[in-house]
Amino acid sequence: MRDSTETGSIDTLMDAIGKRARAAARRLALAPTDTKNAALLAMADALVAATDTILAENAADLDRAAEAGMAASFVDRLTLTPDRINAMAEGLRAIAALPDPVGATVAAWDRPNGLAIERVRTPLGVIGVIYESRPNVTADAGALCLKSGNAVILRGGSDSVRSSAAIHATMIAGLTLAGLPEDAIQIVPSTDRAAVGAMLRGLDGAIDVIVPRGGRSLVGRVQDEARVPVFAHLEGLCHVYVDRAANLDMARDIVVNSKMRRTGICGSAETLLIDRAVADTHLLPLMEALREAGCEIRATDEVRQRYPTAEPASDADFVTEYLDAIISVALVDGVAGAIDHIESHSSHHTEAIVTDDAAMAETFFAGIDSAILLHNASTQFADGGEFGMGAEIGIATGKMHARGPVGVEQLTSFNYRVRGNGQTRP
Repeated sequence: MRDSTETGSIDTLMDAIGKRARAAARRLALAPTDTKNAALLAMADALVAATDTILAENAADLDRAAEAGMAASFVDRLTLTPDRINAMAEGLRAIAALPDPVGATVAAWDRPNGLAIERVRTPLGVIGVIYESRPNVTADAGALCLKSGNAVILRGGSDSVRSSAAIHATMIAGLTLAGLPEDAIQIVPSTDRAAVGAMLRGLDGAIDVIVPRGGRSLVGRVQDEARVPVFAHLEGLCHVYVDRAANLDMARDIVVNSKMRRTGICGSAETLLIDRAVADTHLLPLMEALREAGCEIRATDEVRQRYPTAEPASDADFVTEYLDAIISVALVDGVAGAIDHIESHSSHHTEAIVTDDAAMAETFFAGIDSAILLHNASTQFADGGEFGMGAEIGIATGKMHARGPVGVEQLTSFNYRVRGNGQTRP
């Protein structure tokens, strides 16, 4: 990837990228569904065909990550394998199989004066995606934006630069094969941080929305500096609450999977809450299951009295996204106590309750203001692919426009189409 000394000033480079993206967006907004789907399927085939090349480039990124002493959670998100590449390809095929949101009528009604009104989905335009340590975002974001009729400008992190470039090449191959503009999916050819600043300023009106995918520092910078709308994606301070009516075997499976399946993703559980009413029966088996799975446990003094091998938890632990094999544990007074704790500590990403009491689950759902709520299921299902969206461009934790997994529908806006037969307003 070139730096600014090879490409001239960053502002000049980025303005040119923005202009090309805007021109491509106009063409994509009119692209037939079959053409977009053909591009997506070609991208999937190109991804699989380029597996060896992608893995070689990823190995180079991983070598640099090791030299830099990157955290295990970042290395996990950076690592590609044949299975993960195949999963990306399957995600593209799943997106191709989804209904095209562009042009879909969301609502329609007639007025007494004979006017027929429709609310119809339209593309957002140009989407800027800023991410780090997640080369798969290159494929996911490119595909979702394409299907929803949007051009996208991708700015990956320097830690995944070679992997992302190799994946991006397969996206371009698919666009070319389908006769769509290559500028529909652009990747910023510079690791200069000034490129991020240029995107946050909107590239002279070219960018319509920014999506950040990364840690607290990246998301914080985007939210502080962006002059265009942002789909906020805060850290995943996800909770699992084990209720007094929880089946112990189910709770054990869900807790271990929520924390340990992949510790470096935003849907990984960071806090376990257990109803005091079942502390005698549920706490020790859950602690032992986590320990056997290789998880470090940080717990309140009350929990440590029952399980003294746990490390003491500080207040900071309950607001920390570990992205590692570490979990904080506390006892609470029933579902009301769980709700109070979660609402005080959560990032409003994903929370789960384990209980056989359906009414208790509904109380939990009604009392918590998070984007994703689960009953008797692992928090690791907080994923657009698992929701049937094919993939996601991120998990939005804000409340405006999009919330939860951001898929093709969430990447559209709408307009009103009004049809009359000569009406004038008195």
